[in-house]
Amino acid sequence: MREVDPKTTSRAMSYELYIDAPMPMVTLFKTMDITPLVRLSKKGHKLNMLLCWCALAAAKQVEEFFLLPVGKALMKYDRLGVNVIVNNAHGSLSSCDLPDCTDWRAFEAAYLALTMRVHDTAQNYELDDAMILGTSALAGYDIDGAVNFYSGLYNNPFLIWGKYVKKGWKQFLKVSFQFHHVQMDGQQACRFLDEMQNEINQFSKEK
Repeated sequence: MREVDPKTTSRAMSYELYIDAPMPMVTLFKTMDITPLVRLSKKGHKLNMLLCWCALAAAKQVEEFFLLPVGKALMKYDRLGVNVIVNNAHGSLSSCDLPDCTDWRAFEAAYLALTMRVHDTAQNYELDDAMILGTSALAGYDIDGAVNFYSGLYNNPFLIWGKYVKKGWKQFLKVSFQFHHVQMDGQQACRFLDEMQNEINQFSKEK
């Protein structure tokens, strides 16, 4: 990663407008059809892993994800990662960053290995050189959405979801997506959510 001059990026105007805003975060809500992922999860693949892969694959298609305000600096990253929260062996929570991989099965292998490591050691695992998309899965709870707090320290985009619901033969998941307005505008955020749905739909081809 490296610091860039905001004026040389597509975020120049948003940087000027929102870098000093007391609450620069925006949250969007979307209901996604995750039927292909639920079907695959019943064959032994973790649903949370599949959702994280789809989110990461979608984020790579939106160039604004590679930029992130850190303090007053605008940083440009060469790669992305995704974060999950792990219930560790000590009965508390730990954080685990997962790297981008060539395909979802390679990502699955990394997901299983790294989350198990974090579970057993109760030590956070971080990728220092990647822009991290945060996630929080409240899979045991039926929620309509969530607005995350803004600390001023963590500006990364963040996805939250709860329990999926079944309607007919399909399964739907309500997703909350929070992002820093310097990093992207609503148009890019909506495109990301659409791309995530497209990535989910691709799994309808998996046997």
